[in-house]
Amino acid sequence: MFAFRIERNLRMDANLGDDDSSVGLWGPKGKLSLPASWLLWNSHGSWSPPSHLDTLTLSQPNAMFLNSMRCAPIGRSFRSHAIRGDPVFPLGSRVNVARTVLMSGGTTNKRQKSCVSCPPDPSNNCTTMGSTGTAWEHPVYSDQQVRAITLSHRDVKDWTDKVALNSVRLLRWGMDFATGYKHPTEEQARNDPHKYVMTEEQWLTRFIFLESVAGVPGMVGGMLRHLRSLRKMKRDNGWIETLLEEAHNERMHLLTFLKLAKPGWLMRLMVIGAQGVFFNGFFFAYLISPRICHRFVGYLEEEAVVTYTRAIQDLEKGKLSKWQTLQSPEMAIKYWKMPEGRRSMRDLLLYVRADEAKHREVNHTFGNLVPEEDPNPFAGRCLNTSKLQPSKGLTNLKPIGWERKDVL
Repeated sequence: MFAFRIERNLRMDANLGDDDSSVGLWGPKGKLSLPASWLLWNSHGSWSPPSHLDTLTLSQPNAMFLNSMRCAPIGRSFRSHAIRGDPVFPLGSRVNVARTVLMSGGTTNKRQKSCVSCPPDPSNNCTTMGSTGTAWEHPVYSDQQVRAITLSHRDVKDWTDKVALNSVRLLRWGMDFATGYKHPTEEQARNDPHKYVMTEEQWLTRFIFLESVAGVPGMVGGMLRHLRSLRKMKRDNGWIETLLEEAHNERMHLLTFLKLAKPGWLMRLMVIGAQGVFFNGFFFAYLISPRICHRFVGYLEEEAVVTYTRAIQDLEKGKLSKWQTLQSPEMAIKYWKMPEGRRSMRDLLLYVRADEAKHREVNHTFGNLVPEEDPNPFAGRCLNTSKLQPSKGLTNLKPIGWERKDVL
């Protein structure tokens, strides 16, 4: 008979979904299960035993290795301990995670302690802690807002815009070639409709490649502005957080689509190569001209809106039958706070397209500002004015960006 005392408010490795009602203890003979009713989810976001239960007890014959329960609280550690002849560690004890060799069947117990890692759990990739949440809460989009997104293009006004647009067209060509993307004109679609069909797998390949690249500019811009703020010992005027949040948002797009498709080794190599080239190229370009870089991202997001709009149209026309009944991954439902009845694959694409439209607005606006002087209009609001102002969500969305005179 072995017993284990659990400290209050520990994070534990447990999946309590619709099809799982147990908590796991790991040993060499596999995973032992405890009833889910023995543990409660508290308001601090961690697993803890009910107030009337301080010790969990289970029986296991013969000798066994029993790793400590797969839990790792922040700032504190935990260990399982046999109570046969030894006191259980009191609540709040600070002890190292250890492995205890428990020998039963004799008059004495032999224990050997050594630091180990928990064995892999095929049902859960997280080995030490539960959901970490996010530093950037996504704004709630209404159904009307995500459906109102339209295609838009900002006209070229000077040579810097021309440089940015031509760079995007070159990148678009390379991305189309790498992902096998083909979208016909109306005449081509009539003459040879089967030649230009994009399957669900091809769309996901394009989405994954697109999002792996789209997450780079925000991180590079935020990093360089962060270093500039440190170097010049002055405030950044709110740009850093918006740029890093954009990078985080694009990464969430990628992680969501990875729940629906697993890229092969060739795609992974292509992503590594594209990231290496694009990161370094954008890094040096941002040092030279942040305004051109933000205009470049604005045009790039225009293309992203086009891509997702065409995917949505194919889905609505019945060309993507596998997606007709497909539901959004749980990660997406939580991140976008999708309400009941708006969790289909089509809804997911609408949400992602809305995000890209927002990045289009933000970067075209940044391209109109003076990076070294102007504050970020999406991080704060002008006081004592009745003019329309930018928002963090889709309210007052301007597809081609806000002019400098309108936000300062």
